Amino acid sequence: MVGEWIEKTLGDLIDIKHGYAFKGEFFRDEPPGDILLTPGNFAIGGGFKADTLKYYDGPVPDEFILHESDLIVTMTDLSKNSDTLGYPAFIPPSGEGRRFLHNQRLGKVVAKNREDVDLRYLHYLLCSREYRHEVIAGATGTTVKHTSPERIKKFRFLLPPLPEQRAIAHILGTLDDKIELNRQMNETLEEIARAIFKSWFVNFDPVRAKIEGRWRKGESLPGLPARLYDLFPDRLVDSELGEIPEGWEVWRVSDVGKVVCGKTPSTKVPEYYGEDISFVTIPDMHGKIFATMTKKKLSRAGASSQANKTLPPGAICVSCIATSGLVVITTEESQTNQQINSIVPYELDQSYYWFWIFRNLGDEIRAGGSGGSVLNNLSTGRFSELRVLASTMELRRLYHSRVAQIFDRILINSRESNALTDLRDTLLPKIISGKIRIPTMNISN
Repeated sequence: MVGEWIEKTLGDLIDIKHGYAFKGEFFRDEPPGDILLTPGNFAIGGGFKADTLKYYDGPVPDEFILHESDLIVTMTDLSKNSDTLGYPAFIPPSGEGRRFLHNQRLGKVVAKNREDVDLRYLHYLLCSREYRHEVIAGATGTTVKHTSPERIKKFRFLLPPLPEQRAIAHILGTLDDKIELNRQMNETLEEIARAIFKSWFVNFDPVRAKIEGRWRKGESLPGLPARLYDLFPDRLVDSELGEIPEGWEVWRVSDVGKVVCGKTPSTKVPEYYGEDISFVTIPDMHGKIFATMTKKKLSRAGASSQANKTLPPGAICVSCIATSGLVVITTEESQTNQQINSIVPYELDQSYYWFWIFRNLGDEIRAGGSGGSVLNNLSTGRFSELRVLASTMELRRLYHSRVAQIFDRILINSRESNALTDLRDTLLPKIISGKIRIPTMNISN
């Protein structure tokens, strides 16, 4: 007992309700439909993520509709390392009139008495190292790992009084709120940068405006001052990529920069792994523009064992095997594994143009359209030969300089969130165990 903290099991405080076995015939990768939550919507370490949503367009029993701020935990994990098994997440606002659905791979946490436990505190308890050890130790299955409500409810811990629970949740929640605010800001900034790219280099809006007589020399368009008029042609021509502006070219990926296929140093040599060089793998790429944090790192010896695989800052990494089409930019000297091909641009003052070119190519690969089934599991040779659109150098440089401050802000926010995440993860075990006591405050539930 720590002061007035009392030993409890989770089963003393909560029930965990099973989800529903929704019928596969109504599953969708795109709307319409309700959002069908899966273990893929749980972040490693706890929390919700929305970069791999699934949809369900069939009948739904009312009791399996989730609501904002419901607390759920993963009961099944398809990854061999059980990376998200047992982790918690709160249901976010759904927006767009859609609902979140509670499927059978998730458990819904319900407090028996809200005067005994604060759900926000419980969320952080379910992120703690001790809880995770017990969940993993009791997991069943080989390829697919499972836990159960009864196993989770056996977890024993010291419960602080409700006011202290709320204080703990407030301190840790403040860090998470700032991390979430940074994520939302980056999402908005990314949309702005992508909208400009799409207008200029996908829809060819300035070119079409000239063709249709809506943009005349000496005049401005929204977002396009008159001085840019001569940079855009006034004609579209046929190419192997379809119609493109006159004077623009179709390049191979290898024309953009040096192509480097990643490689994993021998895991039989422990000295190859350490904290010196970032080692980018596919889990580090989801929902990111910059590879600011990697799950694995190499030692100097490990990186030197395959020195020709080292990437400088500003390299563009594209996943080409397994989860294909993810794209990130390196921010420091890095290496990647063999599932990733990287481009070291010959001209860094055009990098943000090429980032979107490869991101759009990745969207096509993941969607399975425009030859997507052929482009999956790309070898380095085939990847190097892929065709990409090259606008004029002047326009590539103009776009890069125009969005540079946006990308800089995204990078600053990402690094700040990484630091806040480290701080939260450092504080969590000490606060949850009572080694660091948090003064109680007048915080409403």
